[in-house]
Amino acid sequence: MTETAAPTSVEFWFDPSCPWAWMTSRWVDEVAKVRDLDVTFNIMSLAVLNEDRDVSDEYRAFFPRALKYTRLVAAVKELHGQQIVKPLYDALGTRIHPGGSTNPDEVIPQALAEVGLDADFARYADSDEFDPQMRASHFEGINRVGQDVGTPVIAVNGVAFFGPVISPAPKGEEAAKLWDGVVQVAAYPGFFELKRSRTVGPIFD
Repeated sequence: MTETAAPTSVEFWFDPSCPWAWMTSRWVDEVAKVRDLDVTFNIMSLAVLNEDRDVSDEYRAFFPRALKYTRLVAAVKELHGQQIVKPLYDALGTRIHPGGSTNPDEVIPQALAEVGLDADFARYADSDEFDPQMRASHFEGINRVGQDVGTPVIAVNGVAFFGPVISPAPKGEEAAKLWDGVVQVAAYPGFFELKRSRTVGPIFD
């Protein structure tokens, strides 16, 4: 009797506002269609990541909006469980990224309705009640890879890395081939960085 191999354990840390995390998450969704993955989505925060960094005023002005989404996801996870995180991320991200909305007062009620949650949950977007859990999730991810990275962070069977930063997200077997290569490279303990200048922005399709 042949034993069935266990799915590959994948942890994915995202900030709902990050377009590059969104692109990477679409790639992981594609990979999961052709590779046996067990993916857990976790919240992280660009606002927390940059709270002690010297960033531009324009970038800092974006953090309060981003924080609304991270707080909402953290609260909903605590109150409704891990299984709601990915559907809520999909609902938020679809409106924020391909939808192009910069208005949380529109995005949040629509996303809550899509996943079947009461509109009253929107209050958690402006509450620090679940900040300890949100920050714990953030640092669980970021401490795997170090402070000089951003979102997303992915851990595959315990081996963590930032990114990859991709655009557009490949599909089908092309997505799987990229996955296999990234995972193989990241698994080498002495491998730290591979980078080139971005020539395109996020291409949503």
